[in-house]
Amino acid sequence: MAFPRIGNLAPAFTLTNQSGEKVSLKDFRDKKNVVLYFYPKALTPGCTTQACGIRDSAGDFTKLDTAVLGVSPDPESKLQKFIDKHELNFDLLADEDHKVADKYGCWGLKKFMGREYMGLLRTTFIIDKNGRLRHIIDKVKTKSHHDDVLGWIRENLA
Repeated sequence: MAFPRIGNLAPAFTLTNQSGEKVSLKDFRDKKNVVLYFYPKALTPGCTTQACGIRDSAGDFTKLDTAVLGVSPDPESKLQKFIDKHELNFDLLADEDHKVADKYGCWGLKKFMGREYMGLLRTTFIIDKNGRLRHIIDKVKTKSHHDDVLGWIRENLA
């Protein structure tokens, strides 16, 4: 699968969040930016580092009028445990059938310890107030992800 093209409208979606509430990309039209980040598995070390970085930068995202949504193939119940355990302050969305990940081109072949399997490829999409895809980060560094995203938004969309 290929990523959607920068400059095009971001693929529309509706998923459920950790509370079972429906969340759609169009719900964030009042925001200047949306950060849509796909991560492989809740409550794992890398995903926790990434999510906690975003949590700790909530004030910076708010100042930039930017909503953050995390997407994984985990069920709602596991997403709620992730939020509760790490006091996350943004919505996590359940994409159990990976249809949204497919639309965004981030479901694909992974390799781990000599084994190949299909899974979620850690990828971040930055979407502007018009719903257009402005930037893709496909080489995500979990420790600096929040700073990398904030830096790009400040330089290009603030």
